[in-house]
Amino acid sequence: MISTVRIIELVVFYILSLSVGYLFLFAIASKFYRRRKYAQAEKMNRFAVLFPAYKEDKVIIQSVTSFLEQDYPKDKYEVIVISDHMEDATNEALSQLPIRLIKATYTDSSKAKAMSLAMDVTEHGHYDMVVVMDADNLTTPQFLQEMNKARNAGLKAIQAHRTAKNTNTDVALLDAVSEEINNSLFRKGHVAMGFSSALIGSGMALDNDWFRYNVKRLQTAGEDKELEMLLLKDRIYIEYLEDLYVLDEKVQKKEGIQNQRRRWFASQVGSLLNALPHFPKAFFTGNFDYCNKVIQWMMLPRIILIFLIGVITLSATVISPASCLKWWYLSLWLLFTLCLVIPGRLYNRKLFKAVLQIPVLAWMMFLNLFKLKGVNKKFIHTEHGH
Repeated sequence: MISTVRIIELVVFYILSLSVGYLFLFAIASKFYRRRKYAQAEKMNRFAVLFPAYKEDKVIIQSVTSFLEQDYPKDKYEVIVISDHMEDATNEALSQLPIRLIKATYTDSSKAKAMSLAMDVTEHGHYDMVVVMDADNLTTPQFLQEMNKARNAGLKAIQAHRTAKNTNTDVALLDAVSEEINNSLFRKGHVAMGFSSALIGSGMALDNDWFRYNVKRLQTAGEDKELEMLLLKDRIYIEYLEDLYVLDEKVQKKEGIQNQRRRWFASQVGSLLNALPHFPKAFFTGNFDYCNKVIQWMMLPRIILIFLIGVITLSATVISPASCLKWWYLSLWLLFTLCLVIPGRLYNRKLFKAVLQIPVLAWMMFLNLFKLKGVNKKFIHTEHGH
């Protein structure tokens, strides 16, 4: 008769195996990703480019100045900075630039509130799409040209390839690697299989009318996941432009990444709870894009998945050598899956040194599971200034 402990072990093994299998499926799919080529179109759409900036004095000037170098008609885009709790000197410098500066002084600030305010102030703006950037983002002068091509092909939601601006510390490098893994699994892999790309919070463009209406419905600190859920509920496909890069500053300290991931995981849990009631209807009406997103949000964060499988594998090796083989197979399967989607340019000696930080970071992420209460409703600022 199988013992209770044995049954629990098997249940945990199969649950974790499903998570690894899900990641492996999209890792393989990412190798078959082919970017769609969008032709140059005569129509030049008008873009509202939002830079929500909460205490971003160190980086906002450079980002905005850089974006103003777009190889796109100046009368066809407007850069809008929503300055929240920034210094007078920063606001003065911004006011000298050919942009629209909106000042906000929320007691309880959030990115969603900043974007909603921008839509209120530009209520009569004749835009076709809204671009959302982070205050530290840099991109190519062809950014709006490429977004315009995709827009003219009929797309209403587009995600660019966000990648690391810096890898100057072990934590920043691991953060950069994590983002590229996400790009492969949840963007390239998903698009290759006919699903929508995941949004990432910046470097994205959304239909103006749709965004203007739905930004008012955002209620949490996980606005990107809320936008995904709303888009997929409306059956709006999210395209991924692999070759259109947006540079993003990576977190450099352990404490910073712990706070960031705590916010992300709380957002994932909150989004899952909001999305689950709509799952049956989505399934029976054939909205499999939405269903897939719900399944994705059911998965444990990768670093916690690594931590759990690693700890169980080592424990089983010591406690029950006879049953540890399957756990070693699962560990190697997960390792192979992750190695499969890490870009070759990131494989170097520095990465192998940084990997030594994973056990500590994984433990910190595990502790985050017990500190989620209220986090999804609270704005946690990630300080920039590389």
